Amino acid sequence: MPISSGGPDLEPRAELLARLSDIRRRIAAAAESAGRRPEDVTLVTITKTFAAEAISPVLEAGIRVFGENRVQEAAGKWPPLRQSWPDIELHLVGPLQTNKVADAVALFDCIETLDRPKLARALAAEFERQGRRPDLFVQVNTGAEPQKAGILPGDADRFIAECREAHGLAVSGLMAIPPLEDEPAMHFALLDKIARRNGLSKLSMGMSGDFETAIALGATHVRLGTAIFGDRPQPAG
Repeated sequence: MPISSGGPDLEPRAELLARLSDIRRRIAAAAESAGRRPEDVTLVTITKTFAAEAISPVLEAGIRVFGENRVQEAAGKWPPLRQSWPDIELHLVGPLQTNKVADAVALFDCIETLDRPKLARALAAEFERQGRRPDLFVQVNTGAEPQKAGILPGDADRFIAECREAHGLAVSGLMAIPPLEDEPAMHFALLDKIARRNGLSKLSMGMSGDFETAIALGATHVRLGTAIFGDRPQPAG
């Protein structure tokens, strides 16, 4: 399905860069308020449905870490951009189907949505085939929402141990998307607690509406898209 091109003509370049500058300032302020260094919080700029021409001004402004939801969309968008900016770090932040694992391992530098044993097995096998090992975060469904991906909090310790011991996967962090209707702080605190007891140093939590709270509670990665780019273009058709 083609993606409509949300480019600088829809969101003027100066306005986009002003929003980006404000987000960077707010991330730094939130980190400093929490007694942390701003450089210890990574902005993962979410670019799903945004075309290359919309992303280029952000790249030119020095942003290098990006997140995509769909393997197919990312595969069509990022290889050409990497020819100009080879130091891009690309995160998969959407669900990963096992039939897309080979493409995901080849394309992404970090997979944030490891959430089930079948996927762990597939990733371990593909790592061996390709000789490439993207960073891995386990996605935790902190709200136990039936429609949402992620391992349940009560199963997280067992699953992390299985990933490490049975499959040889070097899990380095956790990711969560709190329920929209809940106060996010309790979900961020739960994710931090699970990470600490499993010796995990990275926490991907916090989006455009709650990233400052996430930083206060230990986020090392915050995922922001619309706060930078404005309204998201919809797929055509």
